[in-house]
Amino acid sequence: MLGTAQAASPASSGPGSSASISQASTAASNALEVRLTASGAPLSVNQSGALSDAKGRALTISRLDMLLSQFSLQRRDGSWTSAPGWRGFFRGDLTARPLSLPPLPAGDYIAARFSVGVPPQENHGDPNRLAPDDPLHPLVNGLHWGWKGGYVFLALEGHWRPDHAPAGTTGGYSYHLADDANLVTVTLPGPVRVRPGDGLCVALDASRLLKPIDISRDGDSTHSRTQDALVVALKDSLRGAFSLGCANGGAGQAAASPATAALSVTPGNAARTRPYPMTIDARLPTPSLPPDNPLTVEGVALGQRLFFDPRLSRDNSVSCASCHHPDRAFSDGGKQFSAGVGGKTTDRNAMPIFNLAWVSEFFWDGRAPLLRKQALEPIEHPHEMAETLPRVVAKLMADRGLAAQFEHALGGPIDAERIGLALEQYLLSIVSQDARFDRVMKGADTFTPLEKRGLELFLTEHDPPNGLRGADCFHCHGGSLFTSNRLTNNGLKLQPKDIGRERVTRDAADRGKFRVPSLRNVALTGPYMHDGRFQTLEQVIDHYDSGVERGATLDPNLAKHPKEGLRLSADDKAALAAFLRTLTDPAFGPAPATGQAKLNPPSRPNP
Repeated sequence: MLGTAQAASPASSGPGSSASISQASTAASNALEVRLTASGAPLSVNQSGALSDAKGRALTISRLDMLLSQFSLQRRDGSWTSAPGWRGFFRGDLTARPLSLPPLPAGDYIAARFSVGVPPQENHGDPNRLAPDDPLHPLVNGLHWGWKGGYVFLALEGHWRPDHAPAGTTGGYSYHLADDANLVTVTLPGPVRVRPGDGLCVALDASRLLKPIDISRDGDSTHSRTQDALVVALKDSLRGAFSLGCANGGAGQAAASPATAALSVTPGNAARTRPYPMTIDARLPTPSLPPDNPLTVEGVALGQRLFFDPRLSRDNSVSCASCHHPDRAFSDGGKQFSAGVGGKTTDRNAMPIFNLAWVSEFFWDGRAPLLRKQALEPIEHPHEMAETLPRVVAKLMADRGLAAQFEHALGGPIDAERIGLALEQYLLSIVSQDARFDRVMKGADTFTPLEKRGLELFLTEHDPPNGLRGADCFHCHGGSLFTSNRLTNNGLKLQPKDIGRERVTRDAADRGKFRVPSLRNVALTGPYMHDGRFQTLEQVIDHYDSGVERGATLDPNLAKHPKEGLRLSADDKAALAAFLRTLTDPAFGPAPATGQAKLNPPSRPNP
């Protein structure tokens, strides 16, 4: 259902050539694959030397995401056959994964057509009620426009080298198409031959997309201002950037599915367990919960017990809750670094761990693809619990009551795998969704004038040439979850010992990238950033206002800001901080609300 593609050079699709749909015969039945190219050669994101603007300035693309819909084929008599309700999501930084198409009538056609974007009915529908694997689900595409409603149809972001810029200095560009008026129809001349089970391959030439744009003249930012000349130019170039057919034949090898655990245990005991009554507010997207570890009342209770159990550590002194306090939104109570066994300290700040049901990459550097794996790693980390999993299992097996609880909740004896599954269930159950912000959005409360001004700044892009002077927070913290769930470089001066995501991938394009945390409960979770360098919200705001370090991997939405920064006034900074404090959920503070007992520790077992 999700469509992404690596590059391949396009084949001719002019008269006399046949862009047979069977070129993608290795793809899923009736699949549409989009491949990213540059002047006929394969292109990957962050690839240098392949792209330039109208004035020959070197460009790189760090993000090229788009929604597609309304696929149809034109018959020889001029009529069209369509795929009603079809939509797909293309993400340029993933390997080939064709977009599934419904069965199409076999035959010979003279053209193919699709839209970049989605029609108004879908654009203004409620994305939070969509199935977790739907291409329009906010967590699948990351393109929903938050509280303003509607989708970003195309997100094209990257870096460029401004004229006379010092070596190593780059600027950023961020081009977004959204709004119904900016739905773009792409028509590609055939011929197209459809046979049962075939797929269609389409090339997207990024050089054609960017070549007409002069960044210094046209600007480095557009967010769907319909009359903006840059929007008009971008739509025109988008129509001409696609071509039918891909060289080398076939749709390529489909990408591997997201990482899943090969479970050797039965996670539940359906005959004796009860489904966990997880209530999700209608303003939050439907989460994608693990199908192989369904949440049960018994499993969540077991995971909660383990979370507060110090026997997971070598000297029985440190539990998960020692560094993730429920009364500080599961952060470490104002500490820059957490203390583990023997007083050793961690090298990163303890992240708050609520709303993990909407997260797919864990730890600051995203190195764990599964929550059950993340939950076990601190047990064996030498600066945290400093224990081994076999010793933990042995200690817990000596507790007959706990062993019986494992049998009842997870259908088997205590082992490392079931410990991970139980902790995963508890962590997934921790949901923050009832801040004063939420009550205002429901009409049950109101903002003060200062908080309202802070929200305006939060949602307003900083684009002085177009008269916009905001705090530009929404690019990374938009939507009801207040996080993009991406890993990005937010302009911190790096310490040599911690280069972020690059330490995991060994890819220089990932230098300085860390996971974007949610801003929910942010007033409770300081100090801030991966290394806890900022003690207060005001210091964080000052960083984004004037302290951003410019480097080659800086997020384009920050790199496009003027070198002098945002220049927020003292009143604007105070307003922004006031708004951020409305994101505090009372159930996650020092006095948990009635009915939130699941956040409190159970009776603590003796070591």
